[in-house]
Amino acid sequence: MLDQVFFHNSVRDWLTAVGVALGVFVVLWIARSILSHVLSRKISESDTEERGLLLALTKRIHLLFLMVMALYAGSRVLSFPETTSGYVDRIILVIILLQAALVGSRAIRFVIERYKRQKLETNPSAVAMTGSIGFLLTFLLWVIFVLLVLDNFGIHVTTLIAGLGIGGIAVALAVQRLLGDLIASFTIVFDKPFVIGDFIIVGDFLGTVEHIGLKTTRIRSLSGEQLIFPNGDLLQSRVRNFKRMQERRVVFTIGVLYQTTPEQLREIPGIIRTAIESQQPVRFDRAHFKEYGPYSLNFEIVYWIQNPDYTVYMDIQQAINLYLYEQFQERGIQFAYPTQTLFVEGSSSPQTGNSQAGSPL
Repeated sequence: MLDQVFFHNSVRDWLTAVGVALGVFVVLWIARSILSHVLSRKISESDTEERGLLLALTKRIHLLFLMVMALYAGSRVLSFPETTSGYVDRIILVIILLQAALVGSRAIRFVIERYKRQKLETNPSAVAMTGSIGFLLTFLLWVIFVLLVLDNFGIHVTTLIAGLGIGGIAVALAVQRLLGDLIASFTIVFDKPFVIGDFIIVGDFLGTVEHIGLKTTRIRSLSGEQLIFPNGDLLQSRVRNFKRMQERRVVFTIGVLYQTTPEQLREIPGIIRTAIESQQPVRFDRAHFKEYGPYSLNFEIVYWIQNPDYTVYMDIQQAINLYLYEQFQERGIQFAYPTQTLFVEGSSSPQTGNSQAGSPL
């Protein structure tokens, strides 16, 4: 009975092969379980990223791969025709390469995520680069896997690559917009007109850069919604990057009534200078009686804030405005407001009215 032959092997050989396959599978499964358990316990005791990578790679080993390796070990006990044995060896190699590609892609993702966490605070531009680099490395890994599989089955890879090169031209013409956005993403990554966390203005839109992808860049606007720009369109726009601002130049004007005396006019630039220099961090530039306006005597003021934050600017400007209002009230200087003066025929004095209030003139 045990010596009866089926498919070039006796029943005894088949039973031996099954026993070897079961034994190898059990050993491999137990080894994977023990390794996962040990690594999990070590990570809970001292969280190290190296052990985390090993644990992730261990869990990436599929049970199907263990079964195939066990069957292959069992098949070595049997004898098959040379043609059949060659096909079995090729299939086993493909499965090994597939498992290696899965483990390799998981390792790439783990390394990219770790690098992103480490550089998020210190180098946001490097974080923007990691997504593109991770995609390229994973893509290259799977291309190598496919080429090795094709070469394993006797397909001439060089001829195939030449044919794909010709077909790639046609594909590139069909997806040129997508390729344009892809190339633009690398331009953004390497040229760094902005990085994640920068506050930018693109046309009429403004917000903080959240993500720089292969095709689009995502910006969180001040009102909360997410704005999505194709990378190609973004590079063709005029981008204003406020995060790169070192100092903020502020220009504003105030106007006083024409009834203001010359002594008061000479006093106003000094009041303005005191108001600005009392703030920090501020650098006063100038304050001048600039022009005779339609209904006011106008002063132009320029100063620098050595902090790019917009909230800091508004707080300082508010403090300056309040100081000027208080000082002008103490000195009897009145801010101008829109007025019109009419000269009525037969009257010896002009009549003045407030055009904003709508009072009769």
